[in-house]
Amino acid sequence: MALLLFLLLISLFIIGVPIALSLGLASAITIWHGDLSPMLIVPQQLIASVNSFPLMAIPFFILAGSLMQSGGISRRLVDFSNTLVGSMTGGLAMVAIVTSLFFAAISGSGAATTAAIGSILIPAMLAKGYPGGYTAANQAASGALGVIIPPSIPLILYGIAANVSVGDMFIAGILPGILVTLTLLIFAYFFAKANGLAGSIEKSSWMDVLRAGRKAILAILMPVIILGGIYSGIFTPTEAAVIAVAYSFLIGFVIYKEIKPSSLVDILKQSAVTSAIVLSIIGAAGLYGRMLQRLRVPDMVSQFAISAIDSPLLFIILANLLLLFAGMFIEAAAAILIFVPILLPIAISFGFDPVHFGIIMVVNLAMGMFTPPVGLNLFVASQIANISIVRLTWSVLPFVGIVLINLLIISLLPFLSTWLPSL
Repeated sequence: MALLLFLLLISLFIIGVPIALSLGLASAITIWHGDLSPMLIVPQQLIASVNSFPLMAIPFFILAGSLMQSGGISRRLVDFSNTLVGSMTGGLAMVAIVTSLFFAAISGSGAATTAAIGSILIPAMLAKGYPGGYTAANQAASGALGVIIPPSIPLILYGIAANVSVGDMFIAGILPGILVTLTLLIFAYFFAKANGLAGSIEKSSWMDVLRAGRKAILAILMPVIILGGIYSGIFTPTEAAVIAVAYSFLIGFVIYKEIKPSSLVDILKQSAVTSAIVLSIIGAAGLYGRMLQRLRVPDMVSQFAISAIDSPLLFIILANLLLLFAGMFIEAAAAILIFVPILLPIAISFGFDPVHFGIIMVVNLAMGMFTPPVGLNLFVASQIANISIVRLTWSVLPFVGIVLINLLIISLLPFLSTWLPSL
């Protein structure tokens, strides 16, 4: 029955059935064929999987990201980043990376970060002579910071699935996110130097930086308020998500006045559709995970791994390879809910901290956002840059290599993930 459950899921993926439907159908067919439980368990588990107070943070963070995207935040962040790094060699590419870092800490979504920042900077980079493939790949990879830098939906899901503090997961993502950002900046500098791409503007004065910073300060303060409130115990991650919505609306509608009443319906509609897609995947993945537990798959895998793998290093290498492959085909939310029950017990048995392992998993799955065939950031960036997915796939390979190096560092240096939560 376990083999049937797995083969059904792979077959449905291959023929192009949507992820949520694939997970639900594979589970339902296995239940029916093996007479494992009454079929009533299917709707019950679908509802139970999303009936969680911490999960309420997801639609609120999605709505906050949509409000920020429409409220003039991205343009102000671009201007501020431009004063910081725009004059350097490869300045525009660096602006895209730094702005994505700021926006990721606001939206918590890789696709939203790619769309919001890419719509401004991809045309600007192309006009400045940057190669189209590199331009789109740089933005697609930078957008993946949205799932590493808190607040992040995958970090929320891992915290729930692994039964660890979501607040700790948020804090743990800060240093790895900064590490990935720095390596992307270094690559942007050397790529620009090799291709003769100078900075976009003259070096900004401190007054220019302060002026642009003053305009963007309300946006920059948002993650500080959210993370500070969570870590100080003032509010929970779910309550923080509600505060993020109120704060985003206040900035975009009242202060910046760039969100019009007529656009609110579209913002709410877009957020509702995105939330429905994500929660459908979570519900179906919860049912699939329930069947994995029912068939004792995590126990069997754990026993085999412990008997066959004799070192933590070998385990983490194999786990990373598995997650890298899974991330190329499965959406991050589904991958987390499927693999956490299987891999986390083994990781703990080898001495890995659950928070550290969670960051390894999320960084790994972040690569899935800009790797074919289902990397959402690739499709967003290719549409903005008007280049083919095939061409973009070749251009993104150096960025995959960069994140793989970061993943190795994060895997081997656990203090990058555990130091801040331990303070």
